[in-house]
Amino acid sequence: MKTLSTQVAIIGGGPSGLLLGQLLHKQGIANVVLDRVSADHVLKRIRAGILETGFADLMREAGVASRMDGEGLVHDGFAIAHNGVSTRIDLKGLTGGKTVLCYGQVEVTHDLIEARAKSGQETFFEAIHVTPLDITTDKPRLTFEYQGEEHELHCDYIAGCDGFHGVSRQSIPANLRTEFERVYPFGWLGVLSDTPPVDHELIYCRSERGFALASMRSHTRSRYYIDVPLSHKVEQWSDTAFWEELKLRLPHAAAATLITGPSIEKSIAPLRSFVCEPMQYGRMFLVGDAAHIVPPTGAKGLNLAASDVSTLYKIMQRVYLERDTSCVKLYSEIALRRVWNGERFSWWLTRLLHRLDEQGPHDNSGNSGERFTESELAYLLASHAGHSLIAEQYVGLPYEELP
Repeated sequence: MKTLSTQVAIIGGGPSGLLLGQLLHKQGIANVVLDRVSADHVLKRIRAGILETGFADLMREAGVASRMDGEGLVHDGFAIAHNGVSTRIDLKGLTGGKTVLCYGQVEVTHDLIEARAKSGQETFFEAIHVTPLDITTDKPRLTFEYQGEEHELHCDYIAGCDGFHGVSRQSIPANLRTEFERVYPFGWLGVLSDTPPVDHELIYCRSERGFALASMRSHTRSRYYIDVPLSHKVEQWSDTAFWEELKLRLPHAAAATLITGPSIEKSIAPLRSFVCEPMQYGRMFLVGDAAHIVPPTGAKGLNLAASDVSTLYKIMQRVYLERDTSCVKLYSEIALRRVWNGERFSWWLTRLLHRLDEQGPHDNSGNSGERFTESELAYLLASHAGHSLIAEQYVGLPYEELP
C-alpha cells in the first residue's frame, strides 16, 4: 500500500472540489483531489450556466477567471412570461448594480482542471473504492485504489464534494443525520443546440401547456427546457417535436424569431429538493450536492455549492494561517443558513412557474392551488416590491462572514 499525506483531502473533482482546491493552493494549504471518474467524464456533465457575483469573485480569487471574464455574458436582468405576456426583472436596477454571469459549468470545470494541472497539485481521477476513515479523530484518512494499487491518504480534514450519490454523506451514521427531501412530479427535458439564443437574456415561461426556459451558453449556443412528466423518456422526443412544443410555450414574439437546429445534447433531469443536516461530521465537511440539491429553476445549485466552498475556505484559512481551530465547528451552522434560503427560493420559484396538482383531500372546488399561484404570480409581476424580492434572491445574498 502506498501512503500519502496532505492537509485537506478533497473527495470529488467537480467544480466545487476543484475550486476549493485552487483557493487553498493559493494560500499555501496543501490538498489532494480524488474522483471516481475520469476528467473527460467530468467535463461531459452539461449543467448550470448562471453564476452569481459571489461565485465569479471566488474564481477570480483562485486565479482562474481570465476566460470567464473574457467570454462570460453579463446579464442585467431576465424575463418571466406569464401566459404569453413577458415581464422583465431588472436585476441591476433593483439590486444596486448586481448582475449574474452566463458561463457554463463545463467551462468552469475546464478552467479549474487546467489550472490544477498547471500548478502540479496531486489529483487522482478514476480513484475507486474511496473510503473515509477515522473521521471523528484528529487524524482522519482515506483509503482508495488507483491504477490497481492500494493507497492510504492521511490528512487533517476531509471535504466531501462528491455529489448526491457520493460516499461522503453515507459516511455519516444514519442515526446522526436528518435528510429532508421533496421530489417533484415532472422533469426538465433539456436541449443544447448550436443556434443563436432567442433573446440576449433568459426567459422563464409559465403557460397553459406548462413550463419552458430559454437560456444560453454563448452567443452561438443555446439551452432550452420544457417540463415533462417523469414517465417520459428522452427517446420519445424528436428534435422536431421538442421545437414545436417549445414554440407553443414561449411568448409569441420569441416563438416567431426562434432559430432551431439539431440537438447536440438532449436529456431529462428529475427535479428534487434535498438537504442533509448536519453538513459536518467530525473532521469531514459536506460541500455542494453531497449535502443539498435544488430544482434548477432558481439557478442556485452551483451557486449554493460556491457558498459552501467560501465558508469552508474561510475556516481553513483561519485554521492554517491563524492557528485558530475554534471556528471549525461553525461550518454546518453557517452553511445551512444560506442553503435553506436557497432551497426555499428554488422551491418557491418552481411552484410559481410550474403547474402543480396541489388539490387537497378537502378541496372540492377544483384545483384552488392553481388559482392561488396564478394570482400570486400576477401580483408579483405587477409590483415593484415583487420584482425586488425576486431580483434580490436571484442575484444571490451576500456570503456570511465568520464571527
